[in-house]
Amino acid sequence: MQLSCTRIFSRTRSTSGCSFALLLTLTIVAIINSPALCDDDTADPKNSTDDKETTSLFNGKNLDGWRVIDKFDFKRHGKVEVADGTIVLGKGEPATGISYTGKLPRIDYEISLQAKRIDGDDFFCGLTFPVNDSYLSLIIGGWGGGVTGISNLDDRSAVENETTGYTEFERDRWYRIRLRVTAEVVQAWLDDEKIVDAKIKDKKLSIWWEQEPARPLGIVTWYTKGAVKHVVLTRLGEEKPQKEEDATP
Repeated sequence: MQLSCTRIFSRTRSTSGCSFALLLTLTIVAIINSPALCDDDTADPKNSTDDKETTSLFNGKNLDGWRVIDKFDFKRHGKVEVADGTIVLGKGEPATGISYTGKLPRIDYEISLQAKRIDGDDFFCGLTFPVNDSYLSLIIGGWGGGVTGISNLDDRSAVENETTGYTEFERDRWYRIRLRVTAEVVQAWLDDEKIVDAKIKDKKLSIWWEQEPARPLGIVTWYTKGAVKHVVLTRLGEEKPQKEEDATP
């Protein structure tokens, strides 16, 4: 409804007595509750107040921007395919994985995705990621199917350090995973529960040699068939991190 204040008051002047007073009162209330009536269509409300830069890393259609890992423990990987908007990682002997080939920040970012176990009893999401000049892996469902945590902190794996946790994972159920990486701390959430809150300053950060082909950002399964979707990168802070890395095989 685009009606100027002048037109509103012109209409009220043509009315007399009680009707005039009533219309004037209603007009004033309308103006107070709808200030745009007196504006010149200059209002431009934002859809969101979030100024963080978010990038989808998976287009839901194919593996553009990703490569199938085929070195070391990934030589006998399972079939990798895109179906129904998901990346399906077939059961490997022992591992199946993909690695992102685009540019990535190395600090001050978040990775979010959804993942599920389809078959098997080991981790259905091993997320290898950069932290400045080092790398870590977030393990979801390892060591018999339920262990969560970060590998490796001071040479201790996800099953033996302060990030170790356990969850009874349901087969064929999607879980929301979010990882945050800053210079001081690495944090992770499973659905709405924080499962990792690790201070990393002055710690030795490393990954198992088996996960090295997944660098700089990889998603891996171990003796397990799994699926992932909605892989999103969010840069933290108002400016892009200046230090980035092109993916390398």
